[in-house]
Amino acid sequence: MNVLIVHAHPEPRSLNGALKDLAVQHLTALGHTVQVSDLYAMGWKASADGADFLTSNAGERLFYERASKAAFTNGTQTADISAEQQKLLWAQAVILQFPLWWFSMPAILKGWIDRVFAFGFAYGVGVHEGERWGDRYGEGTLTGRRAMLSITIGGRAPHYTDRGVNGALEDLLFPIEHGVLFYPGMDVLPSFTVYQSDRMKEEQWPAVAEAFKARLDGLFTDAPIPFRRQNGGHYDTQQVLKPGLGDGASGTRIHRVREGEPEQRPLTPWGGTPA
Repeated sequence: MNVLIVHAHPEPRSLNGALKDLAVQHLTALGHTVQVSDLYAMGWKASADGADFLTSNAGERLFYERASKAAFTNGTQTADISAEQQKLLWAQAVILQFPLWWFSMPAILKGWIDRVFAFGFAYGVGVHEGERWGDRYGEGTLTGRRAMLSITIGGRAPHYTDRGVNGALEDLLFPIEHGVLFYPGMDVLPSFTVYQSDRMKEEQWPAVAEAFKARLDGLFTDAPIPFRRQNGGHYDTQQVLKPGLGDGASGTRIHRVREGEPEQRPLTPWGGTPA
């Protein structure tokens, strides 16, 4: 299977660097083919601006969304954007490797998403009429692929629980797991997380490494987070969860299918749901 690792840490000798290297070695040993986009090593341009498009009208106001759509459609994106899109289409699984900085991903990784997830590629896909708001949230260009976050966190695990001062980790990661990865169709596995990463001692590494390898072993077999598909029948025409669904849950958790709830409509072979 083909695996893309998108790595976002400025120090190759960091824990993130070690996890990235371990993933490459272990996945390769399992027979998978691995590509790495090491964003800092690549000198990745993080800012989304007019320089992302090979053709533009000088002096005209920039509407980045419209320009992104035109460039993707006409093949006038810059080469770095197109190359990363091709890696995503090649991949059958995607791992984002990064440290949690200020409750989110490093700016360079956010810039990778801003530029690579172009209009017509990752969003603005499918029919937008009637009850359909396009192919998104479980459908779209990247349907059939798997994704997983591998993150390091300086804080302690109890800080990232429902009653912890930082909030539950699954809520903090919801914009990435649901809003970035599930949005264009990927099935998202629960994150692999290392807490107190800046205090980790050398003797702790073997246990972390074994735990990570176990997660990599299940990259194509472990159950993904059961997010509800937008067009699976659980949302109304305004894309609001229908009454009776999500009972007993709150916050972002209502967007996960719960045991005993009605099944979602099946996907058609091309990714859409039957009319």
